[in-house]
Amino acid sequence: MTLARGFLLALVAVATLAFLWLVAPFSGAILWAVIAAVLFEPLNARLLAAMPRRPGRAALATLLIIVVVVVVPAMLLGAALLREAAAFYARVQSGEIDLGRLFVQTQGHLPAWARSWLADIGLDDVGGLRSKLSQGFASSFRAVAVQVLSIGQGAFGFFLALGVMLYLTFFLLRDGHALAARVERAIPLRRDQRAVLVAKFVAVIRATIKGSLIVAILQGTVGGLTFWLLGLPGALLWGVAMGVFSLFPAIGTGFIWVPVTVYLLATGAIWQGAILFLCGFFIISSVDNIVRPILVGHDARMPDYVVLVATLGGFELMGFNGCVIGPAIAALFMAAWEIFGDAEPPAPAIESEDRASPTMGSGE
Repeated sequence: MTLARGFLLALVAVATLAFLWLVAPFSGAILWAVIAAVLFEPLNARLLAAMPRRPGRAALATLLIIVVVVVVPAMLLGAALLREAAAFYARVQSGEIDLGRLFVQTQGHLPAWARSWLADIGLDDVGGLRSKLSQGFASSFRAVAVQVLSIGQGAFGFFLALGVMLYLTFFLLRDGHALAARVERAIPLRRDQRAVLVAKFVAVIRATIKGSLIVAILQGTVGGLTFWLLGLPGALLWGVAMGVFSLFPAIGTGFIWVPVTVYLLATGAIWQGAILFLCGFFIISSVDNIVRPILVGHDARMPDYVVLVATLGGFELMGFNGCVIGPAIAALFMAAWEIFGDAEPPAPAIESEDRASPTMGSGE
């Protein structure tokens, strides 16, 4: 019996690893299908309540809403972003935007201690710095262009992944509860522990993903509009960059608007720099503090330092998808330890020995 059990466990492990290896090329599509199903499950439930006994139609209606509200706008935004990035790269190549000259202008307005510090770290060679900055920026854009070209050449693969994502989303919306119940039953824990684990994990994941994505959209939109109203070039690029950096709590959008504010103030654009600082400090950064607690709530919200470390670690290991997988692993970690901490310890074996000793003595 033990041998059979061991063989079954080994077979399950090998089959699982082989299946994961098989679907690895579509890991991104599977991930975003799960995210879409989790985020839009409440909408699917409402549609299912309006058309009971028709789960397929409710899931199809939800999928069409996802395509209209999310997929199409994302593709349009991506196309516009590529056009603006190409135009920005052309301005750098033509010399219209000279990063070295911009740095020199900023350096000339810095205080003496700041210029001395730059000299200490080897950034006082103006000519060399201009060449390094321009070449580095050009090589970065060239690398991005290569990636874009590869995406264009692999358009079939992109649309195949998109089709897989939408296809899986439909079935997850239609059969998600049954699949979740089967997974829950397979977990070797007591029923109450399984319920707590699944409920806590799903609540934290839904809250974290919903909060992060919506906050990223809001901060990127507000930041891009601020740059556009101030007449700064590349407003769409800066807005998307702030939306991406907002996925990292605490440090977020300041990576973008703080250096630009310093540059504007240093180059004499005082009113633009002041407005950008006020908007960045009081509006852009405050979106996270105001909106995230409303969307996430205090019970399901993970600490910001946990989200930050998990997001950075996931991004380092798995790229952009790691920004979602990292907090998911952190949520599972916290849920597992919460169950472990609440579990009742087993009764100590010494009690049975103490009870047995009088009997042994009486027998003698």
